[in-house]
Amino acid sequence: MELMEPNYFEKERYERAKKRVKQITGFYTHFLVYIVINIMIVILNFQQLDSGESYFKWQNFTTLFFWGIGLLAHGLSVFMPYIILGKDWEERKIKELMEKERKSKWE
Repeated sequence: MELMEPNYFEKERYERAKKRVKQITGFYTHFLVYIVINIMIVILNFQQLDSGESYFKWQNFTTLFFWGIGLLAHGLSVFMPYIILGKDWEERKIKELMEKERKSKWE
């Protein structure tokens, strides 16, 4: 059994890393789409301005603002646990819970 454990832990570690990379990639994709779409909206809004009309109106910033809140929430969900808890927190917690379970089985 001991020979299988390191392999199991390596596979588990790999799967968590793979999941983490997917989360980060998802956020960066979301951020890129946010930038591209909002640049397109700004260009369209500028093209539709009447002469002498100011661009700085609330309706020109609603998409940027509310989607920005969603993007911020997405970013926090991806990066905040690692900022607050540290990058090895998940690994330490898993080991701690496994150790507790192992001890309780033998008692």
